[in-house]
Amino acid sequence: MPSPTVNRWLRPEVYPLFAAVGTAVGICAMQLVRNIYTNPEVRVTKEKRAAGVLDNFAEGERYAEHGFRKFIRNRAPEVMPSINKFFSDPN
Repeated sequence: MPSPTVNRWLRPEVYPLFAAVGTAVGICAMQLVRNIYTNPEVRVTKEKRAAGVLDNFAEGERYAEHGFRKFIRNRAPEVMPSINKFFSDPN
C-alpha cells in the first residue's frame, strides 16, 4: 500500500506541474552545458585557465551568433502570428 505522501503527490492533477518544472529544469541544464562547452570565457581545464585573458574575437562572435539567433533574426517578434493578425487586421 502506498504511503500518504505518494498518494498526495502522484495524482493526475499534479502531472502538468511535474511537466512544467521538468521542462524548466531541462532548459536550465541545457544552458549550463552550452556555456561550459562553448562559451569562450569559461575555461574548465587548468591549462586554459592559465592562459589569462585572450583576445579571441572570432570565437566570441561565433558563440554570440549561434544558429538559433540566425534563424529568428528576420522573423517578426510574435508568439502567435495568426491570432495577432486576426485581432489587429481591420478587415
